[in-house]
Amino acid sequence: MIRKHMLWIAALVALMAIAGCGGKKATTAPPPTEPASGTTQPPVEEATDNTPTTPSEEVAPMSLSDAYFDFDSYTLSSEAKGTLETNANELKRVTAGNVTIEGHCDERGTKAYNLALGEKRANAAKDYLVALGVNASRINTVSYGKERPFDDGHDESAWAKNRRAHFVMGQ
Repeated sequence: MIRKHMLWIAALVALMAIAGCGGKKATTAPPPTEPASGTTQPPVEEATDNTPTTPSEEVAPMSLSDAYFDFDSYTLSSEAKGTLETNANELKRVTAGNVTIEGHCDERGTKAYNLALGEKRANAAKDYLVALGVNASRINTVSYGKERPFDDGHDESAWAKNRRAHFVMGQ
C-alpha cells in the first residue's frame, strides 16, 4: 500500500515537472527544493526580462559610415579620417563581431586597375583604424573595384559616391 502511494506521488511530481517545462520563463528564482538525498541545493537565479543575456544586448547597435576618396586616389582626406575616427570609436565601444571593409571605385578605368585601387582604399581605411586602436584581427578587406556602384549615374556626382570604403558588419 505504501509502495502504491509512493508511485502515485512520484507520478504526480513528474507530471508537475513536465507541465512546468513548456511554460513562460519565471522572472524570479523558485524556492529551493529538497532533493531525495536530503541535502539542500542553492537556488538557481534566472535572468529577469530587463537583464541582458548577451553582450550585444548591452549596447546600442553599431553604425559605421563610408569613407570617401578623391579621383584616382587611396590617400585619406581629412574628412575621410574624421569618418574613420568615428568608426574606430564605435568599433572600440562594441567589441563583438568583425567588420569587412569593401573598397569601391567609380566606373572610369579598367576592371583590373579599379580592383587594385579598391584594395588600396580598403587597406588604407583598415590601416588607419588599426593605428587608432582597433584590433586588426576584427577587420577583413575586399575590393569590388567598379563592379558594385552605389550610384549608377555617369557624372561626377555619381562617381564621387562610388569612390568609397564601405563597412559591413559581420558576426
